[in-house]
Amino acid sequence: MKKYLVFVLFGSMLTTLGNAIASPDMVRKYNCTACHAEDKKKYGPTYQQVALKYADDAGAAERLAKKIQTGGAGVWGNTPMPAQPRVTDEDALTIAKYILSVK
Repeated sequence: MKKYLVFVLFGSMLTTLGNAIASPDMVRKYNCTACHAEDKKKYGPTYQQVALKYADDAGAAERLAKKIQTGGAGVWGNTPMPAQPRVTDEDALTIAKYILSVK
């Protein structure tokens, strides 16, 4: 039983580490950096601004993942965020979690 628990724990750690490492690459892969940056204002809000706004919102990652895919407007001003339908559900959630982790 102990071997099984160690295996599960190790697997979970690898998955978490993999997502954390992959996220900055994903924002570049999907060209999020054309409009967003961690700490410098471009067309859209910085990742830090998004993380701060949703810091106490437990469901933020899932909603932001959907917004990445469907786009939106009005939350951060008049500049709309275009839909990114080619971003998979899994990648959108990983990107959202990464953005929410930026301090």
